[in-house]
Amino acid sequence: MHPLAKPLQNGLSEMDVAVTPAQQAALLAYVDLLHKWNKTYNLTAVRDPKEMVVHHLLDSLVVLPHLWPGRWLDVGCGAGLPGLVLAVMRPDWSITLLDSNSKKTSFVQHAIIHLGLRNAQVRCSRVEDFQPAQRFDGIISRAFTELGDFLRCTRHLLADDGRWAAMKGRAETELSSMPDDCRVDKILPLHVPGLNAARSLVLASPHC
Repeated sequence: MHPLAKPLQNGLSEMDVAVTPAQQAALLAYVDLLHKWNKTYNLTAVRDPKEMVVHHLLDSLVVLPHLWPGRWLDVGCGAGLPGLVLAVMRPDWSITLLDSNSKKTSFVQHAIIHLGLRNAQVRCSRVEDFQPAQRFDGIISRAFTELGDFLRCTRHLLADDGRWAAMKGRAETELSSMPDDCRVDKILPLHVPGLNAARSLVLASPHC
């Protein structure tokens, strides 16, 4: 058994997130890959694989019950978080991962191939320059930028009935920067097992 299987399973059980054996194996394979590549490419400040389970896997998985099916864009995906985790857990969703750092998108592309994720694709571009053929049902970010800037710079990428999901620490301090044409629908406090830090998810939508 993988040495990190138990910590992952314990966290999933505490969050009440169901996972198949194949999904668990893929998540742990991602951590192995991230740890290996991180030594050369400096993809994340988290060095310990056990901490990666908490800070990367569980921190991404905790938002899963609050998201919806459809076409998703992960903006500023970095090393693939949360987009690769979402792609593993929701094979019927389409996940596009976007980052302007070619070193990080190269890793994400390798991870997509290594994990056999047919529902994920990665693009190397600045978000302002990204012009996909079809807009997205959901746009998510994890520590990409301040809330107002995130909504403003991705507005052209959101479908008419789409919504944003911004992963934050304490979100209340950023609400004053909201654009006039957007509204906050919910701020959901989150608990990540093993992580002693505030986490919340801001769900927002266009205000027409």
